[in-house]
Amino acid sequence: MTQVNENFLKLKAGYLFPEIARRVSAFSEANPAAKVIKLGIGDVTEPLPAACRKAMHDAIDEMGDRATFKGYGPEQGYAFLREAIAAHDYAARGCDIAADEVFISDGSKCDTGNILDIFGPDNTIAVTDPVYPVYVDTNVMAGHTGAANDAGEFAGLVYLPVTADNDFVAPLPEQKVDLIYLCYPNNPTGAVATAEYLAQWVAYAKQHDSIILYDAAYEAFITDPDIPHSIYEVDGARDCAIEFRSFSKNAGFTGTRCALTVVPRSLSRKAANGTGVSLHGLWNRRQSTKFNGVSYIIQRGAAAVYTDEGRQQTGELVAFYLENARLIREALTEAGYAVYGGVNSPYVWIKTPDGLSSWDFFDKLLGEAHVVGTPGSGFGAAGEGYFRISAFNSRANVEEAMQRITTGVGV
Repeated sequence: MTQVNENFLKLKAGYLFPEIARRVSAFSEANPAAKVIKLGIGDVTEPLPAACRKAMHDAIDEMGDRATFKGYGPEQGYAFLREAIAAHDYAARGCDIAADEVFISDGSKCDTGNILDIFGPDNTIAVTDPVYPVYVDTNVMAGHTGAANDAGEFAGLVYLPVTADNDFVAPLPEQKVDLIYLCYPNNPTGAVATAEYLAQWVAYAKQHDSIILYDAAYEAFITDPDIPHSIYEVDGARDCAIEFRSFSKNAGFTGTRCALTVVPRSLSRKAANGTGVSLHGLWNRRQSTKFNGVSYIIQRGAAAVYTDEGRQQTGELVAFYLENARLIREALTEAGYAVYGGVNSPYVWIKTPDGLSSWDFFDKLLGEAHVVGTPGSGFGAAGEGYFRISAFNSRANVEEAMQRITTGVGV
């Protein structure tokens, strides 16, 4: 008899964002005249930068000429993009990262799950709580956890609660853990990590022979010069950290898909027999086996981000969304909400009013203001009583949404 992967059966009935979509769809069907403004999923709304579009058009023209046509590309990514990333994202910030340590992919969401392929089943895994759901769900799917309790916490995971009491910055584990998921600027809370804080994690990882899985998908939104954009700005991180980045939010590639993972060549761990194994080599083998690479056209568009025009245009995009975040943060603060994040981050994290649960506030906001956000409880047990609002939308929609919330939904 064919058997299914029963680890999937441990998961909640629906992933957070499909459940949001289901509720919004039901509301819209029942209220067809309502104009719903979506500030929930972190999807961008503004057009791709002109420099990226031109590069893609030029690449399409290349594909129409036998002399410049491209078939299968390197699974690791084209050298022109890997070299641009190494130079502009890492060397420019003093990070010792070579082009051949950069792997191009179709999304950091995919990579933070796929990276589990190169690690064994018996690692102890730590996640912050609240947390980006992909980190948890992919570990459940891979069989690294037990069942979930009534709060939604899975046996076998070490949860590090982040709340207003600790400024939404995760404490170091009291026990030894092997894999540590960190995300800064943080999704969903909008918190950022100082160099001193990251240095504590690097010291912990080196002491315990752990690996930090560092999601820096929102690093472009950091404007504070004292906040590191990469964990590799911390001495010693090459020996204990893998970093994930994306073109989705800084350049609007959510629909065109391009991202990267950095695995330093110096990063190794031991097999069961005590032999040292290169994690760079394992990831390269995994990608070469399971992945055929990102489209040449898309990679040309991503490389244009690093041109003078591309840097200016992506900077304008980031500034646009940060201004949206400022408007959200200030409007909700003035209306009496307890507000966090929204600085160096496109996400604003608020305390739900009047003791409402996260999902009750979701329904109240949708029903009374026709505005969609994301319930904090969907990110973990410690997210209960909080709510995430995304700055990814048009200026007009953000302004209207804030007007509706502050005048139509009581605190």
